[in-house]
Amino acid sequence: MNIDRDIYLNKLISKRHNRLIKVITGMRRCGKSYLLFNLFRDYLKSENIPDDHIIEIAFDLYENIKYRNPEVLLPYIKEQIKDDKMYYVLLDEVQLLGEFEAVLNSLANIKNADIYVTGSNAKFLSKDIITEFRGRGDEVHMYPLSFREFMSVYSGDKESGWRDYVLYGGIPLILEYTTPEDKSDFLKNLLEETYISDIIGRNNIRNKSEMEELLNILSSAIGSLTNPSKLSDTFKSVKKKNISQNTIKKYIDCFEDSFLIDYAYRYDIKGKKYIDTPLKYYFTDLGLRNARLNFRQIEETHAMENIVFNELKMRGFNVDVGVVTTNEIDKDGKKIRKQREIDFVCNRGTKRYYIQSAFAVSDEAKKVQEQKPLLSTHDAFKKIIITKDALAPLYNEDGILVMGIFDFLLNQNSLEL
Repeated sequence: MNIDRDIYLNKLISKRHNRLIKVITGMRRCGKSYLLFNLFRDYLKSENIPDDHIIEIAFDLYENIKYRNPEVLLPYIKEQIKDDKMYYVLLDEVQLLGEFEAVLNSLANIKNADIYVTGSNAKFLSKDIITEFRGRGDEVHMYPLSFREFMSVYSGDKESGWRDYVLYGGIPLILEYTTPEDKSDFLKNLLEETYISDIIGRNNIRNKSEMEELLNILSSAIGSLTNPSKLSDTFKSVKKKNISQNTIKKYIDCFEDSFLIDYAYRYDIKGKKYIDTPLKYYFTDLGLRNARLNFRQIEETHAMENIVFNELKMRGFNVDVGVVTTNEIDKDGKKIRKQREIDFVCNRGTKRYYIQSAFAVSDEAKKVQEQKPLLSTHDAFKKIIITKDALAPLYNEDGILVMGIFDFLLNQNSLEL
């Protein structure tokens, strides 16, 4: 099945010949290899690049194990470069290559070599490694399928597609399976045999059950404010276990490094400062989250919020949770100060959007609840409420753009309406 991933392909094309090492990062099975070895290779072929000027090595394949040795890899690549025309070096899962930082720096010194690599964990782009690249790294971060990409090859209508997307997520291979049993088995096996095993092996985790219990807690509370201290208290009160905050932070770092989860800081809009904790955690792929919970806990409200967060990240926004302090009158007539929350404050360059994800705005009270934080910012940035079933995008009497989730997800320029 061919799926266009134009967002990422166009980024690679725009970076061609820039003398930097193009680094494609993202969670396992999100389509990095397909992007590099199929879509980008096809593009090179369309530009009449001959086969012998495209050097491809996937380090996770058994037949390429020998090339994980830098003393084997470097001479091999240099032997392939036989003239002064441009050569394209495509390396997949390069974190498996020994001393890969030094190897990539050596390859970058070849004037007629354009280097593209993939990696599957955040440590691959740690500050130390970027330092080793000496400013030569240029990242393209890839996500699982967006809803728009998912629907481009989905055979049913958008309502059916939405239900499947909420339940099974956007790992491209999920579209190869037809029955609910096969889809759920695929995701469970992928989570256990690829992600969990990889995290344990790479980080020398000694207590697997403890780490998995934390993953269960995070899976059950997507979009909820939390931090290691709160999670430690949860273990004590619910699990009757004592786990230190440092251990919990270590586990969370492992999940982040594998791109299983992402987070949003809280941002005080009027005070113009970040609030360090607590944070909100979201899953990069809802299918893997649901597989972790054995598909028992599917709340469409929280799932929609998670999907909106992921879509904003895919579009290149920095995403925070907004906090606005307001002066209000309580039921007893007393003046009080109250903190209200805006689901997402999105920044990209000079643009900023305030976004509420509201599954349904069923009555006037719900409308006031969703709008009050937005109107309390008292600034001119665009304010948006995304609902499940808005009929068409429109500005209400308060100047807030209200749009349905399908209008938001299926139109890449929906925030500009």
